[in-house]
Parts: sequence; C-alpha cells; structure tokens
Amino acid sequence: MIEVVQVTNHSGLKKFVSFPFELYKDCTYWVPPLIKDEIETLDSTKNPVFKNAEAQYYLAYLDGKVAGRIAVIINHLEVNEQNKKKIRFGWFDVIDNIAVTEALLEKVYEAGRKHNLEYAEGPVGFSNMEKAGILTKGFEEMNTMITWYHYPYYAEHFEKLGYEKQATWVEFRLSIPPQAFEKVKKFSGLIRKRYELSVIRFKNKKEILPYVDEMFGLLNNTYNTLQTFVPIQQYQIDYYKEKYFSFIHPDYITCIKDKNGKLIAFSVVMPSFSKALKKANGKLFPFGWYHILQAQKKSETAAFYLIGIDPEYQGKGVTAIIFEEMQNLFNSKGISVVETNPELEENTAVQLLWKDYSPVQHKERSTFRKDL
Repeated sequence: MIEVVQVTNHSGLKKFVSFPFELYKDCTYWVPPLIKDEIETLDSTKNPVFKNAEAQYYLAYLDGKVAGRIAVIINHLEVNEQNKKKIRFGWFDVIDNIAVTEALLEKVYEAGRKHNLEYAEGPVGFSNMEKAGILTKGFEEMNTMITWYHYPYYAEHFEKLGYEKQATWVEFRLSIPPQAFEKVKKFSGLIRKRYELSVIRFKNKKEILPYVDEMFGLLNNTYNTLQTFVPIQQYQIDYYKEKYFSFIHPDYITCIKDKNGKLIAFSVVMPSFSKALKKANGKLFPFGWYHILQAQKKSETAAFYLIGIDPEYQGKGVTAIIFEEMQNLFNSKGISVVETNPELEENTAVQLLWKDYSPVQHKERSTFRKDL
C-alpha cells in the first residue's frame, strides 16, 4: 500500500531531508549535503526565496516505510513575470518502484492544475542557482557539492511515465598541465594591455565582500538568454553570500576590473569538497569541519563553479586572463584535475573554453517535462 503524506512540521522536514541518507547509505558515489543547510534551504521562515516562491513537501510510504520524497514548487517570478506556466518539482528521491514515483508526481499535477499551470518540470530547485537535473550519465562518479546524484532507474521511471527531456547539462573533467600554455600567457598579456584590464587579488574573505553583489549582477547579465534563467534577486544574493561564504577561499576567486575600477569578469573555483562531505556524512560536528578545512588546504582536485563576463567584453579574450590566473593557482596548489560545473549542452561557447585541457565529458543530467 502506497500513502503520500504532506510534511507539515519540523520533525517531518527532518525526515524529508534524512531519507536520501538511508536510500544511498551503501552508494560509494553519493555525496551527502549538510543536513542543517538542507533544512534551512527548505524552511520558508529562513530562506528568502520564499518571497517569490512557495513549496510543499511530500513523503511517500510503502507498507509503512518511507519510500520516496518530492518538493512541489512554484516560482512566481517565473510564472507571472516570465510567463512560464510551469510547476517545478525537486528534492526528488525514490526507491526503484515506479508506482511510488507515480504517486509522488501526482502531487505535482494536482498543484499545477490548481494554479492553472501548463506543464511540470524537474527535478529543479527554487531558481537556476540551485541543483537541477536527473543524472543520466556518470553513475560511477561522485557528485559535486552543487549537484544531485541519482541511481540509473530514476530516468527510466520518467521515460516510462511519458516524460520528455527538457534541459540537459553536461560536465567535464579537465587535465591541468604543469604550467600555463605559452599562447594563453601571451594572449592574456595582450588583452590586459588592449583593454587596460587588471586582476584584483584578495588576501582575505573580508576583501571579497564588496564585490559579491557585482558578481551576481554579472551572472544575471551573462546567462539571461539561457532557457532555465530566472533573475537572481538581491535578497537571494544576500542569502547565498552567507550560505556559501564559509566554503570560499580568497585564493580561488579571480576578479578582473577595467581602468575605472568596474568589475567586468570573475570566476570562482573551489577545492573539491566531495570526499570531505562524504566523510562528514551530513554533519559539521564533531569532525565534519575538520574534513572540510583539510580539503580547503590540500586537494588534488578542484571544481569550477561560476564564471561571469560583462556582455560588453564577451568574445574579446578576457577568458585568457582568467585561465592564466587559474593555471597559476592550480599549479601552486598541486591541483591536477578540475571538474566543470553543469553547463547546458547548447552553451557551446563555454564548452569551447576547455578545448586545450583534454576535456572528457564524464557526467550528464537532464530535467524532465510533462504537459498537464
């Protein structure tokens, strides 16, 4: 017997967040989130995204035991201002039982029809700044801090239930050479001189703060033509700043300014936290912080998280400066492998950036859509 129950209190939310820990407890490749962060993200009293979104959370029980979960989400900016009549769903995890999947998705359809929406798409978060997509390739790869891991049967369930792929993201593993390519160093120098650009170097996290709002502004300008884009609001920027700041080391941020001091490009990479988060198993205490701090200090792998370039400077070679700076960083830190963040497969301009670094596409994920 399958029963789907709405989460209505804090203990239910803890059970909702904890379910994947049971589902993936024997999976080598699943990287757990921090439980406290997950609960705060889903808590409407703590996450400011609820100023323009709403969500309901459901747990599915099979013969009295938790067998799946799903978040049903409406982003009102997307629906009302962008005129995308979409009901979102995310935080989807389930045992290999298509009847349980179907029962959970029925809650998505009910909410979508109630609000006169036209189609369902997921898994996604509240906005394009969060995790998205069902894993369809790379089942023997650990997920990064900003992606979900899924078993192969997830995609099979959606296909059997009549869903079609909506958006697809690809991820690459890059090999870092022992020193920067001469052509990159030469081109970087030319671009700096031609446009009178300079690199901002940070000694500590406090020095980064004045630039964070500008970074997010560049993100909005860089990606506003992509199909999944929803503008990032100021209150979300403030929230992300607080949520992820503890993970960021100033050495791993590259900012470029023009002759007037205006920020025109930036990139954020981080040491890979996947193994550290695996060891932490959802908790910072008593030893989780130690594993994360160790990863910050020493890691052979890094993850490429964000890159933003002012549209005025796109296609003008600014990436050569970013790559030279990153190359020097990676070599100084002993990093030999870098993973890219998920990139929409149609975003070929970004994928061309990696061509000199022996890119191997090792993961792929998609959102799935169904008309209501």
